[in-house]
Amino acid sequence: MEMRALGRTGREVSVIGLGCWQLGADWGEVSEDAAMAILDAAVDSGVTFLDTADVYGDGRSERLIGRLLAQRGPQAGLMVATKMGRRAAPHVAGAYTLDRFRVWTDRSRENLGMDTLDLVQLHCPPTEVFRQDDVYDALDTLVDEGVMKAYGVSVERVDEALTAIARPNVASVQIILNVFRRKPLEQVLPAAAEAGVGIIVRVPLASGLLTGKFDASTTFSADDHRSYNRHGEAFDVGETFAGVPYDVGVAAAAEVARYTPEGATTAQLALRWIVDQPGVTTVIPGASRPDQARANAAAADLAPLDRQTLDALERIYDERIREHVHRRW
Repeated sequence: MEMRALGRTGREVSVIGLGCWQLGADWGEVSEDAAMAILDAAVDSGVTFLDTADVYGDGRSERLIGRLLAQRGPQAGLMVATKMGRRAAPHVAGAYTLDRFRVWTDRSRENLGMDTLDLVQLHCPPTEVFRQDDVYDALDTLVDEGVMKAYGVSVERVDEALTAIARPNVASVQIILNVFRRKPLEQVLPAAAEAGVGIIVRVPLASGLLTGKFDASTTFSADDHRSYNRHGEAFDVGETFAGVPYDVGVAAAAEVARYTPEGATTAQLALRWIVDQPGVTTVIPGASRPDQARANAAAADLAPLDRQTLDALERIYDERIREHVHRRW
């Protein structure tokens, strides 16, 4: 597995990581045994970067990763990124204080079994949080105290990412980027590369649309955000199908699938496209089965996509997707 430096953390991480939202909640039922099998399959396939959050299953995802860390030991060289902020109720800018940060990070340290957290990301906070000096002062304090080694941000919007990148101690930015969400290519990735900030890519498969396996008849369980958040009922609609209307995405994904390289899957094509983008450090697809985790990791072994494929994917975006997403985030 290719390794890249994750921005200002100085740590080398695998270009394909594992997003662990599915191991907590909101993607249908995943048993603990299945979750541990997914984690093992990813790590055995060369994945060294695991992304989670304190609200995924109310800490379940963190606790499962903590079990993995205890079993594998430090010699595995794993890096865990967690997130904080979404436990605030109400979720407002005023909740992002040093006292709250201490409570949230202490809980994450207990869940993960870590004295010092590798990377803590603000979890898609209100936009004004990115402009508040006291927020960054509080994060710097926790680094100085050894609560965490580094901090980053997870964002919804390009302007939020650019605001965070300008801060001197922000190590990484996590952002949605995929074949159906291309706007970060214009400013965010170049700015991050110039500043030495890592880019962690989430929602790389547009919630599964870019596997090419969905059609108009595909259904999802009631506890799956692909059922209950299609119009942003629970959180930002861009987190579900990357904000693309489902029927539009299904049709566009079918066209994307025509350019899948021989011997690969459409999901691997979509992941390889992300890995090829200058400035990307790591991409964090989720998995609901061990074989998915292994297949995702194998995308790192694909050859870079050729110009014909890249041009075709850009055309599909411009013709089918751009009008639905480009102006919004």
